[in-house]
Amino acid sequence: MKSLKQLCLAAVCGLLLHSAWAQNYPSKTVRIIEPAGPGSAVDVFARKLTPGLADKFGQSVVVENRPGGNSAIGAREAARSAPDGHTLFHANINNSLNDILTNDACCRLNEALIPVTLLTSTPLVMVAHPSLGVKTWKEYLALAKSQPQLLTFASGGTGSITQLLGVKINMMAGLTVREIPYKAIGAELPDLMAGHVATAYLAPVVVAQHIRSGKLVALGVAGARRIPILPEVPTLAEAGLPDAEASGWNGLFVPAGTPKPIIQRLQAEVSAIMEAPAFKAEALSLGYELGGSSSEEFASYIKSEVAKWGRVIKDAKIKAE
Repeated sequence: MKSLKQLCLAAVCGLLLHSAWAQNYPSKTVRIIEPAGPGSAVDVFARKLTPGLADKFGQSVVVENRPGGNSAIGAREAARSAPDGHTLFHANINNSLNDILTNDACCRLNEALIPVTLLTSTPLVMVAHPSLGVKTWKEYLALAKSQPQLLTFASGGTGSITQLLGVKINMMAGLTVREIPYKAIGAELPDLMAGHVATAYLAPVVVAQHIRSGKLVALGVAGARRIPILPEVPTLAEAGLPDAEASGWNGLFVPAGTPKPIIQRLQAEVSAIMEAPAFKAEALSLGYELGGSSSEEFASYIKSEVAKWGRVIKDAKIKAE
């Protein structure tokens, strides 16, 4: 009985301590570790959050770039940081894919790094060079089947979301479209525009103007719904290719052991900031969706992403380089 009372007392004391931490949080500068380089889309978004967070917290909020290792370098530093809410990690889909490919427990999402909230999610758009002479996914499918091994798709390299989507489409549709890897997602655009690679999967904002000008042909959006920036472009499911959803996403995380009241406050503050009209207008104009989900909802989403792309990696026998 004494042992049970001691456990209950310890639990109550722990809750009170965590509540006190949340009330006094933050007590110093909050840093956001950004695993991408300065000026990248995700870096820019993280910096747009900092003024609002600084106002709400009454403390400075800074972004520290730690690029490299396909976002793994920043993840390791964040995971080693004190679990007190003063170090946040701005993870992206690369981190979840790293977890599958490398199986490194140091900085695994949902384990070493705990979700706070989803920030943005951007469905990829499948585009083709006009020289292919196709206007729809079904026309592309017929062409690809009639010319095995001749058509190509661009990817951001091993383990990138663009590689995995291209490989998944090949497997689902029975195609043999060849992969042409590039050093990063988006690096393929000049070759795509010149017709040196036939197809690619890129963010809406990157390709929208080229689609409108006729320099690229949109075959479908790899999302659950059409997007306002390209309302005339069907989803791949509408075009005849179901179960081909792929989005680039990013969100905030904290080191494991961070008190739950702090995580909840972070989620609430970030979600409120993203409710501002300026954030919503930019999301519409650039073709991405804003998050704001709870920690638990975000954790479930990450789990589903790992399961989905893990099957592709296993079936295609993709190995980390």
